[in-house]
Amino acid sequence: MVESSSRAAARRDLPTPLRALLVVALLYAFLVGVGLLESGISALGEGFEQGLLTNVANPISGLFAGILFTVLVQSSSVSTSTIVGLVGAGTLSVPLAVPMIMGANIGTTVTNTLASLGNIRRSDEFRRGFAGATMHDFFNLLAVAILLPLELATGFLAEFAEEITERLRGTEVSEVGTSPIRTAVKLPIEFVEGFLDGNPVGGRLAGIIFLALGLGLIFLALGLITRNMRELVAGRIEQAMNRLVGRGGGAMGIVVGIAVTVSVQSSTITTSILVPLVAAGILTLPNAYPITLGANVGTTITALLASLAVLRPEGLTIALVHTLFNLSALVLLYPVRKVRMLPVRMAEGLADLAVKRRSVVFGYVLGLFLIVPLLGVFLIP
Repeated sequence: MVESSSRAAARRDLPTPLRALLVVALLYAFLVGVGLLESGISALGEGFEQGLLTNVANPISGLFAGILFTVLVQSSSVSTSTIVGLVGAGTLSVPLAVPMIMGANIGTTVTNTLASLGNIRRSDEFRRGFAGATMHDFFNLLAVAILLPLELATGFLAEFAEEITERLRGTEVSEVGTSPIRTAVKLPIEFVEGFLDGNPVGGRLAGIIFLALGLGLIFLALGLITRNMRELVAGRIEQAMNRLVGRGGGAMGIVVGIAVTVSVQSSTITTSILVPLVAAGILTLPNAYPITLGANVGTTITALLASLAVLRPEGLTIALVHTLFNLSALVLLYPVRKVRMLPVRMAEGLADLAVKRRSVVFGYVLGLFLIVPLLGVFLIP
């Protein structure tokens, strides 16, 4: 007992600068894990992902294809940019691509939901982290449930996007910017890929190795991040952070979410980093919530930049649909407190149930992100 107490004291006595550097290193390890996961899925997919999009025949199956495609590539920025490219090339029509964009918003939440499982053995941390992850799921599900029927009935998002396209189409860019964070993350991934290329291991087996390494890094890094962030950001600093994010009805949190996501070009990174903060009790759910919604808006920048480089104006139109969809969801669901807090309450209820029955977690993740989308893609004519 005395020995374990002394070890705990030693961990707490780690100098703050060193602990901060450790957290940065762990965040880097987490991002490398996500990158390895993407590489593994790509190695296993063999073109399956893009086939999902080009073979869609109706809006409902398009929604499920958008979910499944984004789950496979682990990034809504990747999936929406791909959709923009397909529309810009004339392979996809705008009406079919709109529900795919909405599906991408749902599919992108899988990574932060998986990230919350890193604390599954610690009930209190898991409850907070899982709720912090799934409130993003529920917000996007509610947004799609409301806006998809309206879009199918009226086409208002596509029409508004087309009007904006006519005004903006004169703007061109030569290339899409890349995040220095993404560049840094690619270095160890390219090293692993190069090592495997020089060995008899390849194809699907290499994909499995990437997946195993990625998942291992993600779970290990996030578990350690949660522990260290609790020690690093505590007391008055924690209170100040909550006050800052909560100022102005959450407007500051939305701005933070947009800024961080634009800088790293990935809502997955932003929302996944939030999970250990919520799990450690550093951020409350209501204060983390607007950051998540800001990330939803910020992630549209990649597709917008990509769309300006495509030849056909429809590419810009569908990218604008993505932005308008996320802004419309924010305007529709956020201003009224009872409506705004609905995804948070739903997430808390699911987290309470998940703590009591761990099988609920796996049923939820597999059902929402894999089984239902697969059935939707292959069974709906």
